[in-house]
Amino acid sequence: MENEVKEPAPKYNFISQEEYLLAEREATEKHEYFQGEVFAISGASLQHNIIFHNVYGDISHKLKGSNCKPFGSDLRIHIPLNSFYTYPDISMICGKPETPDESNDTVLNPSVIIEILSKSTKDYDRGTKFHLYRSIKTLKEYILIDSTSVSVEIYKRQLDDSWILTEFKQLSSQFVISTINLTIPLNALYEDVSFEK
Repeated sequence: MENEVKEPAPKYNFISQEEYLLAEREATEKHEYFQGEVFAISGASLQHNIIFHNVYGDISHKLKGSNCKPFGSDLRIHIPLNSFYTYPDISMICGKPETPDESNDTVLNPSVIIEILSKSTKDYDRGTKFHLYRSIKTLKEYILIDSTSVSVEIYKRQLDDSWILTEFKQLSSQFVISTINLTIPLNALYEDVSFEK
């Protein structure tokens, strides 16, 4: 569930997108793909899984019966503009999912992406990955939830395609996923999460 990319060591060297998809559809573990390189994704911590459960439950309840649907990290996202394939922790698609082929295992049009940060993925998710995600024209919000401390970062796309960051660092705070009009208190988000001392 957690996209822990083992940078910079690729599992394979420079394969085509077609070769990647063929192998990925047969694989027992997940991999990201970027410009010919494939990177293994490792498992998630207990804290990550608790946070996922807390936030995904609220999102699923809110979106029941709506035209927006939430998905976990088993759904692959592809960004044709930069060749990136990845598995966000949570993605939300509003409207009909757009797929690049008849396999229906990859989508192109998320409206919201949420990544749950770990020590090993923080810099990657904030930097390179966010840079790649910004090429998704349908993406309205990118939300980063830290699993090692109380911290939520929300990046919102503006009309001029710039992004504005809002941060939340107190358990008494709450944030809004504007795209789906859902308010989430941080004390509920981090319920039952124990941070390492």
